[in-house]
Amino acid sequence: MPIADYRVTKAILERHGFSFKKSLGQNFLTDSNILHKIVETAEIDRDVNVIEIGPGIGALTEFIAEKAAEVMAFEIDERLIPILADTLSEFDNVTVVNEDILKADLQTHIRKFNNPDLPIKVVANLPYYITTPILMHLIASKVPFTSFVVMMQKEVADRISAVPNTKAYGSLSIAVQYDMTAQVAFIVPRTVFVPAPNVDSAILKMVRRPAPLVTVSDEDFFFKVTKLAFVHRRKTLWNNLQAAFGKTEEVRQQLTNSLAIAGISPQIRGESLSIAEFATLAEALLPLK
Repeated sequence: MPIADYRVTKAILERHGFSFKKSLGQNFLTDSNILHKIVETAEIDRDVNVIEIGPGIGALTEFIAEKAAEVMAFEIDERLIPILADTLSEFDNVTVVNEDILKADLQTHIRKFNNPDLPIKVVANLPYYITTPILMHLIASKVPFTSFVVMMQKEVADRISAVPNTKAYGSLSIAVQYDMTAQVAFIVPRTVFVPAPNVDSAILKMVRRPAPLVTVSDEDFFFKVTKLAFVHRRKTLWNNLQAAFGKTEEVRQQLTNSLAIAGISPQIRGESLSIAEFATLAEALLPLK
């Protein structure tokens, strides 16, 4: 029976005397159908290497290992390392790394794959308390991940995949969609976890674009502008930009000129601008950098 079967999960936890650490956001999935759908969504086969984050007791790892060339699973909780050695003992294509994914030298680790030239995908049930930092760290890393299929709080998945003129749309949507396409694949109810979290989850599928969605001359400044536009969501773009860059006559004149060049109304709110419009705006605002 699969590790994800509730009785198997319960027996493993009891055998090893494992207790959950709330601080690590540990929620183990006990539904094999959902795990199968995750792997199916990720389109894994023997020509793909997979990075997993937070394997827990190996429920998802087991499903990935059956399909992938190799799996490298990063687990921060050292108490789970002997458990994973037990539950995944039949797989010779799984490597468990007892490290914090945010601190691990990924470039060095991926060279340890038997065939490091294969496409690398990320498939994971991410810890809720640190979902966004992990995702942004991996996207910004020099590792050419081709796609991500990850579980997270539904609210966060909605924010990442949001489009303009919606409440969920914001700087996080732009930061991810600049490099990746993003869509919610399906919803996962809270009832299929041990222990059950307080919110429902979603599987988010992100695929790396061949090139960034827009071309900007200064990426850091582009992302700064997108963040500034959402500091106070209910305020106009003009008010948010003026609060950030200053209220001197010189700054006000430059803001007026920049918005005119970009063809953007000062009275619009950030949530109404597309990523392409933000790129145009950032270029026009460069004199205020």
